[in-house]
Amino acid sequence: MNAAVEDFLQYIRHEKGQAEQTQKTYAALLNRFIDWAEGQGVDDWEAVTRKHLTQFLQHERRRKPEGNAPTQGEQLSPDSIYLQIAALRAFYKFAAEEQIVLLNIAENLTLPRRWKRLPKALSDLDIQKLLTPPTEATPTDLCTTAILELAYASGLRLAELRELRLEQLHLNEGFVTVIGKGNKERMVPMGIPAVDALTRYLDSARPKLLSPRSPANVFLTQRSTAFAQSTMWARIKARTARAGIKRNVTPHMLRHSFATHLLENGADLRVIQELLGHASINTTEIYTHVAGERLRDVHDQFHPRA
Repeated sequence: MNAAVEDFLQYIRHEKGQAEQTQKTYAALLNRFIDWAEGQGVDDWEAVTRKHLTQFLQHERRRKPEGNAPTQGEQLSPDSIYLQIAALRAFYKFAAEEQIVLLNIAENLTLPRRWKRLPKALSDLDIQKLLTPPTEATPTDLCTTAILELAYASGLRLAELRELRLEQLHLNEGFVTVIGKGNKERMVPMGIPAVDALTRYLDSARPKLLSPRSPANVFLTQRSTAFAQSTMWARIKARTARAGIKRNVTPHMLRHSFATHLLENGADLRVIQELLGHASINTTEIYTHVAGERLRDVHDQFHPRA
């Protein structure tokens, strides 16, 4: 069973172009099912029946979240169940096509409804605080400032910032070429402040962070290596605290701020979709709800009959 899962993970990574994090998530979810199935005496995918899948999902719905106190009645969220079903459906589709199994017994599993969480954006004041560089800027400070300016100017994902390479920057023309989810390429403009921050970093700071073994990534750590996800996020969190921002800033918040502020200032939703690299306009439409909240706040604050 594990060998088939490994083949599936290689397929979604190399042929479907799924992100490494998606691969890790699917691996954890499918391994959870394998552990449960082996506990039921099932050790072959052909021996798994539709009844086994439904019993497993019932087991998952009753399971308490890991790392939480054993509070009575506490169960996994619909989002967790959604991901588990999505992993099984994706695997079985692959397994049927590769004739690992004769029938796709997971194709009719019903996905639970997911509540859409509205993305949170930083205020204009918080953005100003965050993007104000330190007076005495070290190479590390210049690197952090360039990361933040580019993240807000172009709406890049954290992984896209980490993996950005020198040849993807086109500073004279004012845009960056981004390799996003599914290895899809898009061109995203950047403003003058981002170009200036990147130019200063590349001219004055990056040469001091280089070593003979450094990769061609734009952003380098103090150890002359590419950033890990946790390392880059820790760097951003440290700058957030240094700027005196009290909110709990999340990794995606700069990207959300980029999209929300564009929409509030009149940008077309289709353009925002293209800039963010969303495959579907439905994903981008969530920002219309954010803009609606902003409109209501302004109305409540300034209309005499609000």
